[in-house]
Amino acid sequence: MYIHIVLHRYLNRYLLMKLHNIKSKIPYFAKKDRVITTAEIANEFRISWNTAEKYLLELTLDNKFRRIKKAGVNLWVLK
Repeated sequence: MYIHIVLHRYLNRYLLMKLHNIKSKIPYFAKKDRVITTAEIANEFRISWNTAEKYLLELTLDNKFRRIKKAGVNLWVLK
C-alpha cells in the first residue's frame, strides 16, 4: 500500500514537471514562424488540442502571446 502511494506521488510530480517543460518550450517553437495555431502546438509536442489551447491561453495571460481569432481558428502571435 505504501509503495503505491509513493509511486503515485512520484508519477504526479513527473507528469507536472513534463507538462511545465512543454509550456516553457512553446515560445521557442513559436520563434520559427512567429504565428502559430493550436493544432501545430498539439502536433509538435504530442499533446491534446485542449491542453495546447490551455497552455497558449496561460502564456497569453503571461503577456507572451496575443490571440487573433479568425474564421474557425485561433492564431497565436508571439509578442
